Amino acid sequence: MIDVKIPKPNAEAMAEVKRNWAKIDEKGFSLGVLERMIEKLAGMGNLPDEFNPAMVLMCGDHGVCKYGVSAFPQEVTLQMINGYMRGTAGATVLARHAKGKVYVCDVGTAFDLSHLDNIYDYKVAWGTNDFTQGPAMSEEQAVKAIEAGIAMANMCIDKGHNLLYTGEMGIGNTTATAAIAAAFMGIDSKLTVGRGSGINDARMLIKQKVVADGIAFNKPEAGNAMDVLCKVGGYDHAGLCGVILGAAARGVPVMIDGVNATAGAILAYGINPACREYMLCSHLSSDLSHRKMLEMLRLYPIIDAGMRLGEGTGASVAIPVLAGALKVYKKLIG
Repeated sequence: MIDVKIPKPNAEAMAEVKRNWAKIDEKGFSLGVLERMIEKLAGMGNLPDEFNPAMVLMCGDHGVCKYGVSAFPQEVTLQMINGYMRGTAGATVLARHAKGKVYVCDVGTAFDLSHLDNIYDYKVAWGTNDFTQGPAMSEEQAVKAIEAGIAMANMCIDKGHNLLYTGEMGIGNTTATAAIAAAFMGIDSKLTVGRGSGINDARMLIKQKVVADGIAFNKPEAGNAMDVLCKVGGYDHAGLCGVILGAAARGVPVMIDGVNATAGAILAYGINPACREYMLCSHLSSDLSHRKMLEMLRLYPIIDAGMRLGEGTGASVAIPVLAGALKVYKKLIG
């Protein structure tokens, strides 16, 4: 099992920031959720002059992809990873805008990435099992994938990064995300299956059936993060769960990206609820289950732009906005 010790935020430091906002913000709460995020950062002892962000991009493939749940074939996972390595993918372009360094980790893709430089190899398996026929992974595999995320978080923090953010790649991952959301929150999967990569009505019916069949076959226990992860999750989700837990254990904030990353976040919360205090929310995805998961975590997004690409893109857009709010705060308090 995963056992991480997470420090409590400094309540007095948060209260001081709140008092300062009250002094300098004549209208009160003018910067909205950004003010609360600066308070949270203070509680973590993290009000730097500059953010040094790291995007940890966890890659894993999904056994249910074979059913046609995505608009793209599984080979696109490999194509996108090649794009990250070249720096030409939209995710890497936006990461540069956020002044973020991208770390790509293979925690469970279906492809041999050994020929690619700068890939962090923590491959647990060559993709998950088909969860309509049994569990997606064993508990041992789930633990290894979470530990990979913790190791990635520790490496980034040791390199001097003071803000981590979540990215993911794996064709079919919104199908696993819908299953995680429905199973963990104990709600009907019809309320969590969205169009992901922009699938048509025919693929949507397939996706809905795959998620419903996987939950019916495996019967994951609501609220039991490890049980849900093992039965219907992905290695990318497990890796992101580990990144969040690892950062929280070191007192470092994590900017949560879109719907897939938030599925990783609810798994981390299920393992250790204290990690929620170290989560920041970048944006509200257009995918169906995202709002429900954020409400459960009591996280409030900076941006609502209907984004649905994932891969850390929403966080890359949100981080400069948060950095601007931090500069305002520091300037006004002198």
